[in-house]
Parts: sequence; C-alpha cells; structure tokens
Amino acid sequence: MLDTLQAEPQLQAVKRSVAECVGQTPLVHLSRLFPQEHVQVVAKLEYMNPGGSMKDRPARFIIEQGLRSGAIDSRTHLIESTSGNLGIALAMMARIYGLTVTCVVDPKIAPTNLNILRQMGAHIEMVRERDDQGGFLTTRIRKVQELLQRDPHGFWINQYANENNWKAHYEGTGREITESLDYADILIAGVSTSGSIMGTSRRMREKFPELQVVAVDAVGSILFGGTPGKRELPGIGASRVPELLNRAEIDQVIHVNDKDSATGCRDLLIAEGIFAGGSSGSIVAAIRRLIPSLAERSQRPLRVVTLLPDRGDRYLDLVYDDQWVASLS
Repeated sequence: MLDTLQAEPQLQAVKRSVAECVGQTPLVHLSRLFPQEHVQVVAKLEYMNPGGSMKDRPARFIIEQGLRSGAIDSRTHLIESTSGNLGIALAMMARIYGLTVTCVVDPKIAPTNLNILRQMGAHIEMVRERDDQGGFLTTRIRKVQELLQRDPHGFWINQYANENNWKAHYEGTGREITESLDYADILIAGVSTSGSIMGTSRRMREKFPELQVVAVDAVGSILFGGTPGKRELPGIGASRVPELLNRAEIDQVIHVNDKDSATGCRDLLIAEGIFAGGSSGSIVAAIRRLIPSLAERSQRPLRVVTLLPDRGDRYLDLVYDDQWVASLS
C-alpha cells in the first residue's frame, strides 16, 4: 500500500507535497460588491487551493482514504466523470501518489481545463452525445462504466455518490468556517454533485443550528425539479439528481441563467478584484436576488457565507469572452 504523505514535525512550515497545501483558504468580506449595512457577505476563496478549485479537497480526501483502507494501491487506475476541476485535482494528486487517472469529459469543458488535464498527464475520454435531459452527465457515467469493465484495476471516484465527497467538506471547508466565525445566518452555495453544500452546511449547523441553507442552481438543471434545458457553464447544475443530495437540508433554491452568471463574474472582478469562475458569478447573481428579502437586524448585520469554487482564468473563453456572452442573448 502507498503511504499517505505527512509533514515531518520539525518542518511543519515546509510542506512535503502540494497535497498538504489543500485547505485553509481565506475568508473575505465582500463589502464593495455588497455594501448594505444590514448584511455582511463573507466569501471563502476556494479558488486559492493549489489546484485552483474546491475540488482539491475531495480529490485528496477520497484518494487518501482509499490508500488507508487498501481500496487504492499502486496499480489503481482512477476514473471519473468531470467537467474539469475535479479532474485537475485528481491529476494533481495522481502525480504525487504515482497513480493513473482518466477523466470522462464533455464538450462543455472549458478549453483551458482540457489543456491543463492533458499537460498533467490525465487520459481523456470525450463524450459528445447529450442525455435525455439535455446534458451529458448520464452519457459520461455510461462511459465510466465501460472503462471500469475493461480495467480490473479501475476505481470510480463517483463524486455524485461517494460519501467521502461531502465528508471532505465537513472535515475541511465547514470546519475552517466554524473555527473562523463567531456567527453565521445563511450559507449560500452552488450545487452540482452537492458534496460541498452538504458537507459544509452539516458542519456549520453543528455550531450555528439556526443556519439557513440556500442552494444556487442553474436554469436548465433538474436538481430541484426544474425544467431540463441547455446549459453552457460547467460546474453548476446537473441533468441527474446525485445520490448525495438531501433536498430536505436545503431551505431555499435560486436558479440563475448563464448570462446572469457571466455578469456576476465580471462585477465580482471589478468591485473586489476577485477573478473567479462561472459558478461564483452564479452565486453573486443569487445573493443580489436574496438580499432584498432579508430583514434588517438592530443588534448585528445578518451574515451570509458563501463559497467561491474556482479561478477565472479557466473561463476566459466563456464568461470573460464578450462574444460568448453575446451568444447567450
């Protein structure tokens, strides 16, 4: 069995691998974008993880738990359906642990993400057929099953159903937030596999039992009973309900279209200097809709906590491209 990497006690400030750099991302008050006195919007900058997204957390957690249990060893071939970020995180971790990884992607993947995956040595399987919900998720999973049948050492990460997905955020993202904040009223986060919102909210509710959880979904996604439709932005929404999602733990859902997401990205960059990806723009748009419904409090501002999942440089051909945005009209 491969050993997971641990820092030597005498060199705690020096990391033995980039895996040890995952987590401890900063919290930032978005006071310029949301200057309302009765609301304080605090964002956790998950794009500052070394692989560029919050997906570094489950990639590391799932692999290291697998190594500890023996489910993953030096012969293991990691296989996953991914729109890019988890694939990059898995490819990064695979470099460290000497593993092989194949990413099953679709045409919506950002070109930059695809190039990063190839540069990091990941094998690519592209599916081009849409499923009956208008997306690619079902066809990607079908391709995963084909690959697993061919390779006896194949290991499906299965971020849609793997309990270690949400547990990574429970142990990481949620713990870091609760250790940093004295109170929180609302968690608002994008949803796709639902691992981040489930794990983070479960940990936060242990300290803040009155926490309200607001999910941000894409127009065209069916996660919360929406009408299936064409979606262009990767990383938010889904054409199938993941096993990890417990709708009973979600208090409110806000649906955002691709154009509003692009506007949110640009406004976040202009107001706060934060160069974030498409789902962060979706969150900005959703918070703008949410704030007018929030009542003022005399004793303290109402605190809204959110997660900014990934970096903007991977979306230069999407939300930061004027022609792409114009094509959405």
